Amino acid sequence: MKFSDKIKQPLFWSNFLKVALPFFFFVTLISLLVNSWSLITAFDFAGVAQQNFANGKWVSFWSMKFLISIFYGLYITNKNMK
Repeated sequence: MKFSDKIKQPLFWSNFLKVALPFFFFVTLISLLVNSWSLITAFDFAGVAQQNFANGKWVSFWSMKFLISIFYGLYITNKNMK
């Protein structure tokens, strides 16, 4: 079945969400741990916010994870649906 036919099915989108949402949360968590490990272990959440989200950094932080999760979800769901 072609990709264009698969995306017309409601089952495709429910499977997509089952893949993309956990992946999004996992990537976000790993990214925060890698970028701000010392601040997190010191419980300096204001520092974590400053380092990752202040001065417009939130746009690139969230947009990259959002786009990666969408592409990963589409790829995996398309690959696993018959």
